[in-house]
Amino acid sequence: MRFVAGLRLPHNMGRVGSGRSPPSERLKSSALLCWVKLVVVPQRMAAARSRLWLCFLLFFVALLEARGVPVGITYVRNAVARGAVCLDGSPPAYHFDKGFGTGINNWLVHIEGGGWCNNVTTCLARKNTRLGSSKQMAKEIAFSGILSNKRRFNPDFYNWNRIKVRYCDGASFTGDIKAVNPATNLHFRGARVWQAVMEDLLSKGMKSAENAILSGCSAGGLTTILHCDSFRALLPMGAKVKCLSDAGYFINAKDVSGALHIESFYNQVVATHGSAKHMPRSCTSIYRPGLCFFPQYMARQMQTPLFILNAAYDSWQIKNILAPGVADPHGTWHGCKLDINNCSPNQLKVMQDFRLEFMYALARLGSSSSRGVFVDSCYAHCQSETQETWLWADSPELAKTSIAKAVGDWFFDRKPFQKIDCPYPCNPTCHNRVFDPQEHPNL
Repeated sequence: MRFVAGLRLPHNMGRVGSGRSPPSERLKSSALLCWVKLVVVPQRMAAARSRLWLCFLLFFVALLEARGVPVGITYVRNAVARGAVCLDGSPPAYHFDKGFGTGINNWLVHIEGGGWCNNVTTCLARKNTRLGSSKQMAKEIAFSGILSNKRRFNPDFYNWNRIKVRYCDGASFTGDIKAVNPATNLHFRGARVWQAVMEDLLSKGMKSAENAILSGCSAGGLTTILHCDSFRALLPMGAKVKCLSDAGYFINAKDVSGALHIESFYNQVVATHGSAKHMPRSCTSIYRPGLCFFPQYMARQMQTPLFILNAAYDSWQIKNILAPGVADPHGTWHGCKLDINNCSPNQLKVMQDFRLEFMYALARLGSSSSRGVFVDSCYAHCQSETQETWLWADSPELAKTSIAKAVGDWFFDRKPFQKIDCPYPCNPTCHNRVFDPQEHPNL
């Protein structure tokens, strides 16, 4: 047997970030199969080499397509004069891939996630990162999943105007404090940033939208709920406008020590950023402003149709609401939070109880025929932005329906979709997150 020299496959062939390999890893596996079939060449070396290179070429083409096309950044520079700035005073920004064909008058505005900062110390920690400064943001990002411009990867929205709004204020675009402490130079201006970005998009054609979706992931998913009705009010009366919250249904639940850690945290976010005056009055007239960061209290008053996409065992909520480090000083939950397969029977019981709390918080919204619901039993967080979970050969499904199809059917009124999964581990289509312990030593 002879081996073709000079060709090597990447070393990192294992899983990355999820319980199942993402598209790039599965494509690498396909390339490995090519290698196994062709690298051992019993005869006709030249023909074998040609087949091998063709195999690798097809692999890299598929990989590039799945990763999406890079989209450049747009800075809203005229916003600075109005004080609509990131934490560090830099201008807000977004990425815009223009629509084409039948989608030229349709708009999908997707809000980036990234948590929150609840006091001066935590806001200073993110001030000089991409979550606090547009100076630190990548000049290009790849659009995939719900932002993909490929019909086979995003059949209902591929040719829309697709925008990803960058998140740099730390309070889901709700803050507005005029004064700036010269000692910290922190700007709490999220509400102004929201207004400036929306005005910029309206001037670029969104004012004539026929169909529009406001969507977002994590803190961006919460932003979607908080701003959904006001987004609707910006657009023409005859436009079809709906909102999609991905991993943004954060619940008010006690942690494993019995404390309401997340409620206290949100109270501090609202106080630090001066958010109360820019939160929905329909909620703050009934509840304390800090409670209105929880969709279970605030979303009941929404008028615009909402699709809730969430994992019942949302990995961020398990890590930061159920078992935050402050409630687990001995690190008992560390391994479980890295990989749900590491959880003990007792920890799984606690997580099953958390799922029941999530179901109760969801039920507080009441029934609505205009609402969409896709709640799977995965250990995941944000499933619309990545191709492997939005629409792929083995993407997560409920009732044999992918997330992309469920959202598309709901938006275009082809078919209602309100499905809640059975308890973990019943769904074999889940892409459960697996976190690298070296990257998350304090998880």
